[in-house]
Formats: sequence, structure tokens, C-alpha cells
Amino acid sequence: MFASLSDRLGSIFTGLRKRGALTEDDIDSAMREVRIALLEADVALPVVKEFVKSLKEKAVGTEIIKSVSPAQMVVKLVQDHLTELLGSEHSDLNLNAVPPVVILMTGLQGSGKTTTTGKLAKILREKKSKKVLLASLDVYRPAAQEQLAVLAKQTGVESLPIVAGQMPLDITKRALEEARLGGYDVLLLDTAGRLHIDETLMEELAAVKALSKPTETLLVADSLTGQDAVTIASEFHGKIGVTGIVLTRVDGDSRGGAALSMRHVTGQPIKFMGMGEKLDNLEPFHPSRIASRILDMGDVVSLVERAAEVVDQEQAAAMNARFEEGKFDLNDLANQLQNMKKMGGLGGIMGMLPGMGALKQQLENAPVDEKKFNQIEVILSSMTDKERRDPKILNASRRRRIAIGSGTTVQDINRLIKQWQQMSDMMKQFRKMGKKGLMKNAIKGMMMPRG
Repeated sequence: MFASLSDRLGSIFTGLRKRGALTEDDIDSAMREVRIALLEADVALPVVKEFVKSLKEKAVGTEIIKSVSPAQMVVKLVQDHLTELLGSEHSDLNLNAVPPVVILMTGLQGSGKTTTTGKLAKILREKKSKKVLLASLDVYRPAAQEQLAVLAKQTGVESLPIVAGQMPLDITKRALEEARLGGYDVLLLDTAGRLHIDETLMEELAAVKALSKPTETLLVADSLTGQDAVTIASEFHGKIGVTGIVLTRVDGDSRGGAALSMRHVTGQPIKFMGMGEKLDNLEPFHPSRIASRILDMGDVVSLVERAAEVVDQEQAAAMNARFEEGKFDLNDLANQLQNMKKMGGLGGIMGMLPGMGALKQQLENAPVDEKKFNQIEVILSSMTDKERRDPKILNASRRRRIAIGSGTTVQDINRLIKQWQQMSDMMKQFRKMGKKGLMKNAIKGMMMPRG
């Protein structure tokens, strides 16, 4: 997300840095480029006009032109404005109400509303220790209620039993009663969507909202909607009143204009963003971190948080102990590859590291891509546990067997073993340095995200 905007802004700032001292003409030219970059990112024109106007008023001040590093001051201004436009502070779900707290999920058909409901239920159960009930009010889309029931089972929460022929308001009444009698903390109501905004949809939503009195009314919107995002957001907020936005399919949107536009139009915070189809792929939206990512300043905080979530702490401690002893076998390599994939792969990790935008682009264009990691995993899974623990026993016949089993060549096996040997030798060097007190804590820090 925001890849194209990040690239354009990056080239603008690079040009400013080469100029040294800046004149007002330089800033005017840069502001025009920023305007074009935002428009190309599908940000709505009114949002772009206000953003550039506010930015220019501060950028032409004498403190910018006369500062020691004027280009950096412009970057800082853009970062502050982007953060403000995206919502300044992270806004968590409002659960401060007498249980059951009702969360109303709204949006157009195809926006990913039902899947997002399941993802949100998983977060509430696992991270907030809430007892959650799901209820589908979508009686129009075939198998919509069954889909939510399946998602509830997958996330380990309960769903309201389906009663054929019941309409949304009746389902809402039954869900509220079940949530109250069952002692549930949160009730998630998944409403029906439409292919376009119409009065029937809005009237039904208004009636459900009046009956359920939700603490949160979330608008689930596809980030790929582009300019339509403004219309969708303004219609829903104007007629229903939303308290937050969830952006879906963020992983497939390189422009990101919807995020900037919808937040500005509604004045309501973006609370979550969907980064994939899996139930784990829903992340809290942190404006300052997203602004830093756009400007290629990284997001190390999110990277550490993600590592803490996906890396097994006992496994990390055991691996750290092995590293300190200079031990590193193919099982260790397999575990590291799996952890990397859970954290979003090499591209996902690099996207959160400062100044990695250009290098990430080079890797994407390089002949060696992340498919090689998949190949290595297949090779490792074709080995026996004994072979992974002691690669030295991998003679010619074993290597031929592994190549056949993994659909690769003996040369691929040889290359992997050579790479492992180099890494193993490096670990031994770490051990020697660790005895001098230089590397011991560094290795521990790398392997233990919480430490």
C-alpha cells in the first residue's frame, strides 16, 4: 500500500536534498510535484487541495528556507501533515459500555465485510479476552449466514443459530437477547451489503442501528475503490453515522488514496486494515507509522510487535542458546524461514525498515526472488530429521534422493548445503566474539523480540 506515492515522494525529496539551500521557487515546484503524486495515488481532489495549501503555508516560512537542512525540514512537514491527514493517533475499538457491547459492520457488497467480521472476532477473543457472539443479518446473499457461521467456528467464537425466513430486524432482536442471556461481552452484527448505495439499504441499516444501539458502527471499505471511496464514505456517514473505518485489500493497493480520502471526508478514524485473506491478516491502523512507511522511514515498532506475535518465545530462547554455543543446523534454518514468512516475507520485513525502499525495489527486480525461499523449504522438508540435524551425513546418494523428492536438482541441494556451511561458520565466529562479550547480547537481541 502507498508504494507509488512513496516512490514519487521519495524522488521529490531526493531532488530537494541535492539543491542544498531552498528558494521559494524550489518549494513551489516541490509542492506541485506533491500535488501530482497525491492525485496519481487516487486521493480525492478536495483532499489534495487542502493538504497542499496547508503544507505550502508552512513550507514557505523563513524557518524552512534558512534552516540548516531545509530538505529535511520539508520532509518533516510532509510527515506531520500525512500523519494528521491519516488521523494523528491510533483509535482503538470503543468497548467502554455495559455488555454486550454491539459492533455494527456496514459496507457495500464485496467489500470483505463478512471476512472482516471474522477477523475482528479473532482479535477480540485472542487479544482482548472477550466472549464474542456473531450474528449475520444478510438474508439476501446466498449462503452469507452459513459463511459467517463457518468463520465463527474457525475463530473459536459462537454464532447465532440460523432461523430460515427471519428478516434483519427479527434477527437483531434475537441476537441482542441471546447476547444478554448468554453473558457475551461483544455482539458483532454483520449487515447485508448492496452492489451500490440505495435507499433500501440505508433504511434497513438505520432501523437496525436504532434497535441495536451499537457502540461502534464500522464502515468496511475496499481500498481499491479509489475515487469512489469519497462517495461511499460520505453517503454512509451522512445517513447512518459511522464511528470508524476498516480498509480491506490493502495488500493489493499500491496507491492508497482511499485511506487518505475516507478519513478526511468522514472525520472518523481508520481503525484497522486488512492485509490478506487469512484470519490473522487484520492490523490496527497507526497513522504515524503509516506516514513513516510512506516516506520510507520504516516502521520498526510494528515489526517488533509482529515478531513478538509470530515467533514462538520458547523456540527463540532455545535457538538463542544454540547460537551462543555456535550451533546452527538445517532445522534452525527451516525455523528462521518459517518465522520470516509469518512476518510477511522478506518484502514485508524490508518495508518496515528505514531507508529500504530503493533496496526493496531492487530485490523485486532481481532474478533471485522469494520463490527461492519456498524452494529451500521444500528441499528441507524432503530431508529426514536426522539429516537436518546432521547435514554432514548428506552423501551423494542422499542428495540425489532429496533432489528427486523435492523436484529440484542435485546442484540446488549442493548450493543450499554450501550456504548453510557458510552460516554455520559465521555462528562459530559469533561464539568466539561472544566469549569476549561483544556478540552474546547482540544475538540474543536479534532472536528474542520481546527482549
